[in-house]
Amino acid sequence: MAMTLDTPLGPIHLTWTDGVLVGVDLEPDSAAGDDTGPVPDVVAAEVRAYFADPGHRFELPLHLVGTPFQRRVWEALAAIAPGQTRTYGDLAAELGTSARAVGGACRANPCPIVVPCHRVVGATGLGGFAGDLSGHRVEVKRWLLRHEGVEIPG
Repeated sequence: MAMTLDTPLGPIHLTWTDGVLVGVDLEPDSAAGDDTGPVPDVVAAEVRAYFADPGHRFELPLHLVGTPFQRRVWEALAAIAPGQTRTYGDLAAELGTSARAVGGACRANPCPIVVPCHRVVGATGLGGFAGDLSGHRVEVKRWLLRHEGVEIPG
């Protein structure tokens, strides 16, 4: 099931199965028209709680489809507290891989915001977001970090 939810970032599209969140689309296609019902109360409440309180930590049942490596990275992302950041290189060293591989797993994250890939930054600046190095998605990352009290120059 899927539904678009209005947020301070604009509409986001949430996808769930049996009350378990499986996807967050930060740039929903308004022409898609695949809203299938109201967002489950627990999902909507958690998303709204985050936008009301940047220190809120999501407690949602998730079903994240990815490779074992991607799931390891996403688990490490979930451990980054609101208002904190880690660099791609730091996570790479922790996981015994490369910064590029961490970036690839972040880009493949099916539930951005909930699995906070926006908290991973470059060694010398903001870094990319959702596969982009500039534009709307990077501004979303900047907004999310500012919402959490983090200012990254550049």
